[in-house]
Amino acid sequence: MTAVAPEVGSSGTELIVDGMTCGACANRVERALRKVDGVQASVNYATGRAAVTHPAGMRRDELVAVIERAGYTARPPEPDTAEEDADHNREQAALLQRLAVCAALSVPVIVLSMAPALQFPLWQWTALGLTAPVAVWGALPFHRAALANLRHGAATMDTLVSVGTLAAFVWSVYAMVLGTAGGPGYTHAFELTVAPTDGAGQVYLEVAAGVTTFVLAGRFLEARARRRSGAALRGLLALAAADARVLRDGREHRVPTDRLAVGDVFVVRPGERIATDGVIVEGSAAVDTAALTGEPVPVDVKPGTDLVGGCIALDGRLVVRATRVGADTQLARTAALVEQAQNGKAAVQRLADRVCGEFVPVVLMLAAATWGFWSGAGAGAGTAFAAATAVLIVACPCALGLATPTALLVGTGRAAQLGVLVTGPAVLESTRRVDTVVLDKTGTVTTGEMSVVDVVPAAGESLDALLAVAGALADTSTHPVAQAVARHAGRSAVAVHDVAMHDVVALDGLGVQGRTTDGEVLLGSSRLLQERGIELPEELAAALAEAAAAGRSGVALAWGGRARAVAVVADTVRPTSAAAVAELRGLGLEPVLVTGDGPGAARAVADAVGITTVVADALPTEKVEVVARLQAEGKVVAMVGDGVNDAAALAQADLGMAMGTGTQIAISAADITLVRADLTAAVDAVRLSRRTLAVIKGNLVWAFGYNVVALPVAAAGMLHPMLAGATMAASSVFVVSNSLRLARWRRRP
Repeated sequence: MTAVAPEVGSSGTELIVDGMTCGACANRVERALRKVDGVQASVNYATGRAAVTHPAGMRRDELVAVIERAGYTARPPEPDTAEEDADHNREQAALLQRLAVCAALSVPVIVLSMAPALQFPLWQWTALGLTAPVAVWGALPFHRAALANLRHGAATMDTLVSVGTLAAFVWSVYAMVLGTAGGPGYTHAFELTVAPTDGAGQVYLEVAAGVTTFVLAGRFLEARARRRSGAALRGLLALAAADARVLRDGREHRVPTDRLAVGDVFVVRPGERIATDGVIVEGSAAVDTAALTGEPVPVDVKPGTDLVGGCIALDGRLVVRATRVGADTQLARTAALVEQAQNGKAAVQRLADRVCGEFVPVVLMLAAATWGFWSGAGAGAGTAFAAATAVLIVACPCALGLATPTALLVGTGRAAQLGVLVTGPAVLESTRRVDTVVLDKTGTVTTGEMSVVDVVPAAGESLDALLAVAGALADTSTHPVAQAVARHAGRSAVAVHDVAMHDVVALDGLGVQGRTTDGEVLLGSSRLLQERGIELPEELAAALAEAAAAGRSGVALAWGGRARAVAVVADTVRPTSAAAVAELRGLGLEPVLVTGDGPGAARAVADAVGITTVVADALPTEKVEVVARLQAEGKVVAMVGDGVNDAAALAQADLGMAMGTGTQIAISAADITLVRADLTAAVDAVRLSRRTLAVIKGNLVWAFGYNVVALPVAAAGMLHPMLAGATMAASSVFVVSNSLRLARWRRRP
């Protein structure tokens, strides 16, 4: 599920946990926290964070103390991302420095050990001098962590690496000082498998040096890749503007964005980021919203348009009134949703973490059993030691612990870049089973904005003159149909503003009337004209009847006692809806259109986008019943909607997707928010979710398969300990690199 849901009377706290090196560590911290009464926790190894739900009176330092008793350290998340970035950079620089020194010392040791022809007299003592700093200082992070775990009665991958490298180093010193491997004529032939030997004449310096270097290299590459996997969230946070030009007393003042208040008026110049969410008071511009919606085409904005903080004004000067600030802005809520999704755990990840938690003790027992078997079989102490060491080293469960969280981290981050906000990992898992998608009509399949689709003039009338008069009268009304007529006239007729309209009166349920120099002008229903004794010509009556049959609205225009024209108005189908419906079918989802509109309007939209199943005249409760009925038939239902009347159905559905342009109630009830006002975003959500699940499955198959194959091979003496270290490090790097492929996922054109 997603990050742990708080119960009544509880609080939520997030902590950064330092010192975790594998999934077993995360499992240990999680179990320690869950042992405290009233505490629930989800610890994510990939992000290094713990999401904790606890009784309201519990203090943060009490939780930190629990984690410290488990052998780790914890701290609150840094509010300053720049400082956190600097800390990560310093840690990676220190790790790279340790790796570089160990690699420089290890390469000669490995080369000498693998090539008998290069083994000069007493070469082994030179190799010992080069190996000692690697086995002691280079592997110090592993030794420290293993010792800390030992004090707390635990074992992790650090335990396996520390025991394996120290055992190889100490054994080599024993063989050289007390055995027969220290003489001037000693040679050492490197083999891929474990060769029978008594042990007193065998050194494993290349194992101690090579394994340490390989594990350090794997950890460095893993840390860098994990850092890249969180780039989407850091990119979202980086969109926030540092300051704003606030207008006070007619002058601009630079003010930090964290000091902005709702109602403040600020200026945005070309090329600047919009400081916070607001509405345009003055000016027009093209705004780049790609970072938040994934839509590459700039959006034209004008007075009255709502703006989202973090977007960039490409041209024009805008004066904006702040409507949301701080944590209430869409950018902040988006980042919070992404972080919540990335900190949560999928069910399959919980299984992997439990396996990691039990895996290390099992490996220690298997290594001891391997030692006992080879010793009892008379193969010699050297053979038994090498086989047991290979088991210890090859079995580190890093790849298993990283398989799921890294893919979730990259997948949810990439989804956010494309304008798809996922509330948690369980949501991704549910997309795999969905087979039916219920679509609301208004605002989802359509734009939710009325527009004129046809104007039918009476015989002998000039279209431009009609539009000029209709536009002048309609512009005085706030009714959606009148506004659609006004917009259409404004785009089509240059003479709209030349028409002087007086004595305008709104006629409830009928239309609007006004007066020009030519007399009274009427714009409204056919009933309005009938009441005024104006007869509709045959062609206009037919146009109104045809509009009604198609589920559209028809308004008549009349002046001078004559009906002059009929304008047909309809909710506009989104240009991409038909393609999106076709893609949903291609993904195996059967679309169903559900709307509160009448059958005519519903069928007209359904035919336009290619939907066969339609439910019209549906009240909000009936939308819930439609979803429940489909579920009762065995369907797994996704619901896409945007309004208050969709909220209950979104909550009832197995997967709820809310259009980001919709109401806050609908968004709160949904599992996925589609920031981009486009039904193709729902297609992206399903496709990317399924792709993320496929990557997780591939990672787990590799991680489980690697250990299932590698452990018996190592126990059978068929894997040299140094190669075991190389394959173990490579497996972790493979899993993280495979997850990073999601960052390059693209929408279909």
